[in-house]
Amino acid sequence: MGDEKRRPGPERAFTDAQVVTVALELLDEGGAEAVSIRRIAARIGVAPNAIYTYFPDKAALLRAVVDRLIGESDTAVLGRAETAWRDRLRTVALDIRGALLAHPGSAALLMGSPIDGPNSLALGEAMLGLLADAGLAPDDAARASYAIIVYVLGAIALEAAEVDQTAAVPSEEERITERRATFAAVPAEHFPLSAASAEVMARYIGTEQFTWGLDRLLDGFERLALGR
Repeated sequence: MGDEKRRPGPERAFTDAQVVTVALELLDEGGAEAVSIRRIAARIGVAPNAIYTYFPDKAALLRAVVDRLIGESDTAVLGRAETAWRDRLRTVALDIRGALLAHPGSAALLMGSPIDGPNSLALGEAMLGLLADAGLAPDDAARASYAIIVYVLGAIALEAAEVDQTAAVPSEEERITERRATFAAVPAEHFPLSAASAEVMARYIGTEQFTWGLDRLLDGFERLALGR
């Protein structure tokens, strides 16, 4: 009896959401390169082919991971007409920044995966409604929405790219301090303008710079709306 071979039990049931969760775990542990169908399958305890039940290929999985991260922000804020439209947009932009910077490996995903999942589409729809509230014509609202997304995600990707994907995420001030030391070494005799702006450049990755750039974009869209 004891010599009888055990029959393998049935594969554990799992969902597409669990696959994405495991992919995020691998992303945080080893960066974007650590995310693979084989590793995800091993962690869940299934054959790699089982993952393809939900995702036809790795690209589709990575798109779902990006969409999960986008979905961690409260896009419902964008529709709250009792709050000034600029405040609503700033709140969501900062939420997205916080969610993505908590996963530094997401920088590579943002630059390499289409952003077209259901959460991303919901964000885009809500932004179009918000920009209509701001007074922009439909075509202008669509162009403005794209410009804002490019700015927000591009700025976040540049910030995240400076963080070690496999280590604990340092605080914003710690990252600025490290950059400050780098820019302090810029030779003023060769790069006088850069040397004079070293402190501002050290803070490029901070919340202040992020909101400054966003506000300048919104200033332009506000003038566009008023000039209709």
